Amino acid sequence: MLSLSLLGLLAFVVASNAASQSQSVLSPNVPRYGREKQNVRTGTTPYDDGLFTPMEHLGVLSETQFTTLQHPFFPKHSVRIKKSAFCDDTVNSYTGYIDIEARHLFFYFFESRNDPAKDDVIFWTNGGPGCSSSLGLFMELGPCRALTANGTTFHPESWNSNANIFFVDQPIGVGFSYADYGEFVSTTDEAAKDIAAFVSIFFEHFTQFKGRAFHMAGESYGGRYIPEFASHVYDQNVELVEAGLTPINLTSVMIGNGMTDYFTMWPSYVDMQCSPASVFPFQSISSCVRMKQAIPRCQKWTKESCVDTFDAMNCQAARDFCDQELQEPFFDTGKNPYDISKDCEGDIGDTLCYPVTKFISQYLDQVDVRETLGVDPSVGNFSSCSGPVGSAFTAALDIYHETYTHVAQLLERDVRALIYVGDYDWICNWVGNERWTLNLEWSGKEDFVAQELRDWEVDGKSAGKTRSASGLTFATIHGAGHMVPYDKPQEALQLVNRWLAGGDL
Repeated sequence: MLSLSLLGLLAFVVASNAASQSQSVLSPNVPRYGREKQNVRTGTTPYDDGLFTPMEHLGVLSETQFTTLQHPFFPKHSVRIKKSAFCDDTVNSYTGYIDIEARHLFFYFFESRNDPAKDDVIFWTNGGPGCSSSLGLFMELGPCRALTANGTTFHPESWNSNANIFFVDQPIGVGFSYADYGEFVSTTDEAAKDIAAFVSIFFEHFTQFKGRAFHMAGESYGGRYIPEFASHVYDQNVELVEAGLTPINLTSVMIGNGMTDYFTMWPSYVDMQCSPASVFPFQSISSCVRMKQAIPRCQKWTKESCVDTFDAMNCQAARDFCDQELQEPFFDTGKNPYDISKDCEGDIGDTLCYPVTKFISQYLDQVDVRETLGVDPSVGNFSSCSGPVGSAFTAALDIYHETYTHVAQLLERDVRALIYVGDYDWICNWVGNERWTLNLEWSGKEDFVAQELRDWEVDGKSAGKTRSASGLTFATIHGAGHMVPYDKPQEALQLVNRWLAGGDL
C-alpha cells in the first residue's frame, strides 16, 4: 500500500534465504570475459557465451541449500535460489535472493498450476514505497493466504492458476531483503537497474522460460515502479541483443490502483469525498468547499515547481500545502483510505486498517517458516512496511517524477498496458487513474479517448467498467478497494486471465 505518512501504496512480496553453504553454478573463480564481443554497457569487457553454462531447468535445484547463479554480462549481480516446499503443494515453489554485491533482494517464485512449461511469467511487486510483496502473496493473489492464526490456506483464485509468478521484496530493506553494511536505494531508477538484471539472469539460466511472454505487475506505488522497471527491461534488451543474448519477451505491464501521476491524483481526492464518484459524499460541505478552493493553487504551484521544472525545495513546499489541504480532511473522517466503504480498523500505522496483516507477520516470524524459505539470519522481525525505506524515497521526492510518460513509450513499442482500479479506493482512486489515461499523449490517444466506458462481466454480472484501444486498457472493479485481489478474488483472476489470453475484458 501507499503507506499513508509517505503517500505509500500497497505492495506485496514475501521472503526467503538460508542455508549457510551454497553450491555454485560457475567455477569458484569469477569468469573472465572474452574479447570477441564488445559489452555495450561498459565499453570494455565483452560477453563470451563459452564462459557461461546455464542451469536450464528449475528441477535441478536443491531443497536444502542455495544454488548460486551468475552471468558474465552482469558481473555485479548474482542470484541464490532453492526449492522451498510450502504454501501450495500442487506446484513447485522456490525462494532466494538477488545479490547486488552487499545488497540482497528476497523473492518467491511459483510455477503455474496449469502448464508451467508453456504458461506466461508474471513479475509482481507491491508498493509503499517500502511495503513487502508478502502482502500481495499472503493476502491477495498468491497460491496461499495467511489470514488467520492457523497459518496458510490454499487460495483457489491465485494468479498462478495460469501463469508462473514472482513476488519480489524490493527495494533493499523491505520485507526479508537486507544490506550487509546498511546500504539502501532511495529512487525508483536505482531499484529498476537491479530488477532488470535479475530478470535477465533468471531467463538466461532457466532456458525453459526463454521467449515466454513476460508481464510486469504491481500495485499502489507500483504505479511508479512498474513503468520504470519495464522500461529498463526493454532498454536492456537492446544491450542483450548486441551481446548475442536472448531478449526478454516483455509483453505487458499491469498496474493495480497505482500512483502513476500524482498531479491528476490530488484533485481526485476531492471528487472521492465530495461527489458520488463511488459512494455517497461523506465529507462535510465546509471541508469540500475549502478543498475545491485549494485545488487551483495546488495545481499551479505543483506544475511550476514539480512538473515544468523540478525545484526540490519549492516542490516540497507545494507537496506540503497540497497534502494539508487535500489529504488531511480525509483522515479526520476515520475512513479507511484503501476502502472508503469502511472505517479504518486498528491503528493504521500498525495494521494498515486491516488487522489480518498481523497474522502474516506472525506466520513469517516463525523459525521453521524462515528456515524453509531460507531467510538470512541477519534479518529481524518481519514488518509489512519499512518506515526507513519510505522515508528515504520521500526525502528524494521520488513520487514527483511521473511515470505515465514511460507507459506511453512502452505502448509505442507494442508493450500493452492494463490499468485496473478498485472503485472504493481513495489513496490511488479510479477517478485520478482514469484522468491520466485519458490525458496520456501517445499515438493511440484519439482511439482510446473515443471509446465509451462499458461494462465488463463475470458470470453474467457487471464486474466494473472498462475502456480499451490500441493496447491500453482501463478497468474498474466494483466493490473493491486498494487491494483488488483481496476484495474481489474471482473478478481479479478473471481480469488477469483474460488479459494474459490477449482478449477483451
